[in-house]
Amino acid sequence: MMFALFFSPWIDSLADLFGLFDFQIRAFLTIGLVSLICGMVGAMVVANRMAFFSDAMAHCAFAGVALGLLTVMLLGFSLQAGDAQDWLVPLVMVGFSALIGFGIAYVRDQTNLATDTVIGVFFAGAMGFGAMLLTALRSRSRFDPEGFLFGNPWVVSDIDILYLLILFGFTSCLLAFRHNQLVLTSFNPTLARSRGIGIRVNNYLFIILLALIVNFSLRAVGVLLINGLLIVPAASAANVARNLRGMFWWTMSLSLISGIGGLLLSMRLRIPISEGPPLEFGPSGPILLLSVLGFFLTMILAANRALNARIAGKSVDQPMAESDGEHTAGEPFCLH
Repeated sequence: MMFALFFSPWIDSLADLFGLFDFQIRAFLTIGLVSLICGMVGAMVVANRMAFFSDAMAHCAFAGVALGLLTVMLLGFSLQAGDAQDWLVPLVMVGFSALIGFGIAYVRDQTNLATDTVIGVFFAGAMGFGAMLLTALRSRSRFDPEGFLFGNPWVVSDIDILYLLILFGFTSCLLAFRHNQLVLTSFNPTLARSRGIGIRVNNYLFIILLALIVNFSLRAVGVLLINGLLIVPAASAANVARNLRGMFWWTMSLSLISGIGGLLLSMRLRIPISEGPPLEFGPSGPILLLSVLGFFLTMILAANRALNARIAGKSVDQPMAESDGEHTAGEPFCLH
């Protein structure tokens, strides 16, 4: 409540400045923060081949939400929105997802099973647990699984933006101090191990960070959009980036362009029909489509660059996608 009293005047001022409504300013802030956060870690998600892992984290949040609602009810709080749901349910959801992530990493280290197999086992268990609880709590809660799947940045609250601001600050600080170690662990574990970097510590730390990002972003943008912003811009950047620094900034730029551009497109895109009002579109679809369009454009750009180099008889730097993320010992890891 105190944050809302402090934050609302800034929202009103921005709305007056740009000629928009308050909910539109909140949507732009939300999408901008999520795009930046996902852009900062997307390259490492792709490098670690954790696309399926991030998807599992997002869907396991169903079970986390159900467990959070059950916790609220057992503690005697109201299940109405605006009460304990605003703080207790997200905390339980994040804790549960972090536990699932630790479990996946531990079982993967202790067995010879493939990573996707271990993820599939935990994914099935979490989804079954969540479905069981949500079915039992359906008569007591207004939780909408469909809204959770697609998200809606137009209805985010001040507390959602506060969570994203804290998450942005935490992610920025973590990467400022440990970015080189995390990147080296992601792109070349052998080299990281030879330099005395703790592979397991950094892997678990990245899992915690990914669980925080996925779960706190889900409240605002939904399962589908968070996975699209985590994976597709980084995959696009891998098509054209020549080094890790370039891939980082390409991913950040493409993620932000897709997020803000898709939100603007959803505000402007209308399809008139013969009867009734024109068709309007939510922001998730345009954002994802812009991300995928960027992927194919970067493929064309990379192919055109290679063709021009062959015609000129010159060698061309190998993009990250072709080098499969391998990193040479002489290439700097820092972003500056």
